[in-house]
Amino acid sequence: MYFLVEYIYRGRKDNMVVKAKNRFEASAVAKRNNKDIVVINIEETAAPLSEVFENLKKEFIKKFNKKLNIEEKISIIRQIAVMTDAGIPINDVLEDIVKNSSNPAVKEIFGAVVNDINAGKSMSQALEPHKEAMGHIVMAMTKLGETTGNFPEAYHQLANILESIRDNRNKFMKAIRYPITVISALVIAFVVVIIVVVPKFKDIFKELGADLPLATKFLLAVESFFRNYGVFIVLFLVGLVFVVRYLYKNNEAFRYQVDKILANPKFYLIGDIVYLSNMYSYTLVFGALVKAGIPVSEALNTAIGVVENRYIRKELESININIGRGMSLSEAFEQTGLFENMLLQMIRAGESSGQLDRMLEKVRDYYNMRFQNLVDNLSAYIEPIMIALIAGLVLLLALGIFMPMWDLGKAAQGG
Repeated sequence: MYFLVEYIYRGRKDNMVVKAKNRFEASAVAKRNNKDIVVINIEETAAPLSEVFENLKKEFIKKFNKKLNIEEKISIIRQIAVMTDAGIPINDVLEDIVKNSSNPAVKEIFGAVVNDINAGKSMSQALEPHKEAMGHIVMAMTKLGETTGNFPEAYHQLANILESIRDNRNKFMKAIRYPITVISALVIAFVVVIIVVVPKFKDIFKELGADLPLATKFLLAVESFFRNYGVFIVLFLVGLVFVVRYLYKNNEAFRYQVDKILANPKFYLIGDIVYLSNMYSYTLVFGALVKAGIPVSEALNTAIGVVENRYIRKELESININIGRGMSLSEAFEQTGLFENMLLQMIRAGESSGQLDRMLEKVRDYYNMRFQNLVDNLSAYIEPIMIALIAGLVLLLALGIFMPMWDLGKAAQGG
């Protein structure tokens, strides 16, 4: 609560607003600021406007900055690793990060972490309230660094893991940029032809009086539909995008069904990309944690945090449950139906030989190799689709517009 404290200082009456649990504590807070004051009255009051705006700002940051940008997260983690490796205390490192960052979310999160560390908490305890923003892998590697006593090494490894995930994501986005640009250009060109070109031929076609080819009738029907319902189509598509995005973010059942469709191998290219990218991230983190000495059960729970596809995540969550029922790791992996027989044999060999971490690295490299190969050849896979679309569009326009013109030319020559 907030209290208005009236006091006398050197014969002058003044007041201040303090935050406290009760009047007694408010008096103590006021005297802590200046021991020479004489408190004469304390009344409960509303929070100052500056405090209200500050609280609103914090709520805004929490709502819209739940997760840090991965680039900024990598930069911060790498900075922590380098500076602590040089012998600089962790609280000094974090204070420097807060001071030099322009991101309100960074200032909010790490400012609170610094305060908790200065109050006697460990780094992992201070990060616990910010688990959603930092991610499971950051929490796991922080605990690992504290357990082993080699905090800088744990954070160097953490930065490498996050960089690998980021690089694959960026590579995929770069690979699909060209196909998306070409397909978007095709759609725009088709709409422009329908709206601008076809109407100019419409009156000419009417004057022919003859039966028009099927392709021409189709173009005229599409033009009429766009002319009469074009605005509604645009509004419907925009509304559909917003509804789907809202349901995907807020409805777990809807998101699960969409993710299940996206991860289906029968979904041309998309299914393989979603599956391989998620499995690579999962095996990358799981293998790194096992190699670092984290128990398998804890490593499995942590690795789940990097799996974005809800369908794949649900299948992988069953692994820990089955291990708790007495299954081996390879048997639990087999139950998910997500791992190929060759990979299961490698994991079994790793379990029996005590070299699970090495075998997990090979599994990770296998998924990475397949993902890189798919992304590198993505344009080649999509080119037949784009060529078919372009050919279909050109053929439709040629048949729909030029065939009646040829008929008109023949009729004129015959006349």
